[in-house]
Amino acid sequence: MARNIRLCDIGVKILKFFLITSTAIVFSFVLFGLILKTWNIGANPFLWLTVGVGLFVIEFVLFWIGIIMVYVSSLQLGFKTRLLGIVCGWIPIVNLFTLMKIIRICSEEVALERRLLTRDLARKDEQVCKTRYPILLVHGVFFRDFEHFNYWGRIPKELEKNGATLYYGEHNSAAAVADSAKELEKRILDIVHQTGCGKVNIIAHSKGGLDSRAAIAATSAGEYVASLTTINTPHRGCEFADYLLNEIPEKQQQVIAEKYNSLAAKLGDRDPDFLAAVYDLTSEKCRARNEVIHDDPRVFYQSVGSVLQGPSSGQFPLNFTYNLVKYFDGENDGLVGDKSFSWGASFQMLRNDGAKRGISHGDMIDLNRQNIHGFDVREFYVQLVSGLKERGF
Repeated sequence: MARNIRLCDIGVKILKFFLITSTAIVFSFVLFGLILKTWNIGANPFLWLTVGVGLFVIEFVLFWIGIIMVYVSSLQLGFKTRLLGIVCGWIPIVNLFTLMKIIRICSEEVALERRLLTRDLARKDEQVCKTRYPILLVHGVFFRDFEHFNYWGRIPKELEKNGATLYYGEHNSAAAVADSAKELEKRILDIVHQTGCGKVNIIAHSKGGLDSRAAIAATSAGEYVASLTTINTPHRGCEFADYLLNEIPEKQQQVIAEKYNSLAAKLGDRDPDFLAAVYDLTSEKCRARNEVIHDDPRVFYQSVGSVLQGPSSGQFPLNFTYNLVKYFDGENDGLVGDKSFSWGASFQMLRNDGAKRGISHGDMIDLNRQNIHGFDVREFYVQLVSGLKERGF
C-alpha cells in the first residue's frame, strides 16, 4: 500500500478513536455531574478540573495528530472539504458532523485503495498490460507530461504495476498540430532506435490525438506505430472555439498569447505558440486537416469519449465551459462535443449515468486524482492496454 494511504489510514483510526473517546468523556462528565447533584454528594473541584484539563489535552493532541495526517495524505478530501473542516472546526456540534464527513471520505479512500491493491496482487503474475510494443502517452494542449506536473495522474503507476512499459511524448504544451507532429516523430524515432522495440502503441489525450494522427500520416513515424488510441480528442474540432476566436478581438488574442508563451517558455517549452494551437482546434481547421491527413492502413485506430451530465458535475474550469460548449457542440465533456470523439475501427462512449455525474475531459486523465463513483479511471486504462495486448500489439 502506498505511503500516503498508510498515513491516511492511521489518521482515520486516530480520528475515530478521538470521536469515540471525546464523546464518552463528555457523556461521563455530564452523567457524573447529574449523579453528584441528584444525591447531593460533594466533590473536589480541583480534582475535577485537573482530570478535565488532562483529558482535554490528550484529546486535543489526538485530534490534531489525526487531522494533520489525513489532511496531508488524502487525495479525496479536496479543497472545499478541507476549508469546511477549518471553518466549522470552531462551531460546536457542527464540527462533529464535519469531522464525521472527513472520516467517511478518508475511510472510503483507504478501503478503495485496499481493494485495488488486492486486485493488483491477485493478477500480478498475469502482467495484463505487458504489450508487445511499449506505450507512448501523448498529452493534450496547455499541459506538459514531464517536469513540474504529472499530466496522467495515478494512471502510469497502475499500468506499470500491471506490466506496461511507458514513455511520454515530451513535446511542447502549445504548438500547431503540424509542429507537434514533428516533435512526436523525433520522440518516436528516438524510442524505437534506443530500445529496439520496433514500434509503439500511442495513447493520446485531447489535442494529442490530432498531433499523433498527423505524426503517423505526415511524417516518417507511421512506420513505427502499431496502434493509436485517442481519448476525448476533438477530431472534428470545437465549434465553440470558432465562436470565441471570432468574438475576441485580435489585439486581445495577441496579449493572451504573449503572456502564455512567455510563461510556457519559462517552464521549458521551446518556441510555444498559443494561437496556433488554439486555431488548430477549431472545426474549420479540423475539417480542412481531415481532408489531407489520412489513416495509415498499417496502424490500428480506436477512440474513446466521455460526457458530463451537467455543469455542476465538472471541476473548475469545466463547470463554466460546459453550457457554452453544449450550445454549440451538444453533449460534451466540458470542452469537446460528443460528435467529435469518434475515430477509427472502434469507438467507446463513457457516460456513467448511474452516478448522475458523467466523466469530464479532465477526469479521463485523472487530472484531479478524484475517485468517481461508477468509474475507475485507473482500471479503465488497465483494461484499455490489456485490450491492445490481446490484439497482439
